[in-house]
Amino acid sequence: MPRKRQLAGASFADFNGAPSFTPYRNFADVMDNTILVLNAGSSSLKFSVFAVPKTGDLRVMALGQIEGLGTAPHLKAKDGDGCVLADVRWNTSEVSTHVQALDEIAALLRSRFSGQEMIAVGHRVVHGGPDHSAPLRITPQAMATLQTFVPLAPLHQPHNLAAIRALQEARPDLPQVACFDTAFHRAQDTVAQFYGLPHEYYERGVRRYGFHGLSYEYIAATLPAVAPEIAAGRVVIAHLGSGASMCAIHKGQSVGSSMGFTALDGLMMGTRPGNMDPGIVLYLLQQEGLSAKQIEDLLYKRSGLLGLSGISNDMRALQNSDSPRARLAIDHFVYRINRELGALAAVLGGLDALVFTAGIGENSALIRQMVCEQAHWLGLDLDKTANENGAARISGADSKVSAWVLPTNEELMIARHTRTVLGL
Repeated sequence: MPRKRQLAGASFADFNGAPSFTPYRNFADVMDNTILVLNAGSSSLKFSVFAVPKTGDLRVMALGQIEGLGTAPHLKAKDGDGCVLADVRWNTSEVSTHVQALDEIAALLRSRFSGQEMIAVGHRVVHGGPDHSAPLRITPQAMATLQTFVPLAPLHQPHNLAAIRALQEARPDLPQVACFDTAFHRAQDTVAQFYGLPHEYYERGVRRYGFHGLSYEYIAATLPAVAPEIAAGRVVIAHLGSGASMCAIHKGQSVGSSMGFTALDGLMMGTRPGNMDPGIVLYLLQQEGLSAKQIEDLLYKRSGLLGLSGISNDMRALQNSDSPRARLAIDHFVYRINRELGALAAVLGGLDALVFTAGIGENSALIRQMVCEQAHWLGLDLDKTANENGAARISGADSKVSAWVLPTNEELMIARHTRTVLGL
């Protein structure tokens, strides 16, 4: 695979150039139009390709990500059947930015999709502000508005918008759609969105927004099929990953979220502290002499699991460590989850089900067990065997509150929205 190229002109002009790899066995005969989905995180770029048949549901053709941008860039990609398409590592100097990562993804997809026409791109955009309650097609005016939300999500929004701009430059004819992590929460009651500040700040946009909305929207949409007994009930979804939050839903609608004005709020995360006394920021400014930039770096990149453990922001590494500080970080992570669970159960006026999703939620039986055991007071009885075996339902048959493990799929949600917005 070429190591260096520029994302301009021919490098992303189309997907019909001469392939540098032999086309994968299934792709050459598939002539559906395709939607590309991009999900730019702080140090990763996830992508998926969905076929858009003339009739019927979207079908995933490829998915993968480049992770470790800035540290140890690694491309992993599979086709829709789970067969490996690529597994490539680079030096940091070769692929260090999201634009370079997008260029490498373009090269891979161009080699594998020589017979398909990419007709649209859908993007996860973290912050949609107070007015965007639904996905929208990207326009110059929309980009200008979304740029104003960068201070509200500095770890993600710049990368989301950079991917859009790169594609605008390379393929100005290609329609792009922004899908917002905040949109799902716009259905919340207005009273839930306030802070105890002078009302003028609310009017300026200082309010609770909530995040991970695409994940929550996907889970809420799947409940009628996979768990119809709780679909219209009082459910708390725990999206537990490097970024972590929880959401209370009732009848499929968001009624409360652990995250607020920014993605720093709520649960402790991989490198973020979550909810904390705002007086700490004043203390850091006035007594410790930290600048605003230093505080931003502390809160977004050096806190959370990494800060408490002093070892890693990766839950897998902490669970495999015998360090007392690793155990402290795990215990505090679970403590914060259960504290938030109690608060969201109160918002709902009771609880019918708890759903685990995202990287930690889907893969860590230990964290699920610890959370469920501490939630026994709510009427949740864990089935340890089901939990350890990766069952969808991990609570006992007689448990008053049921517990579930359901995989999220933000990329499919984005593809669905893109198809709807553009009428494809």
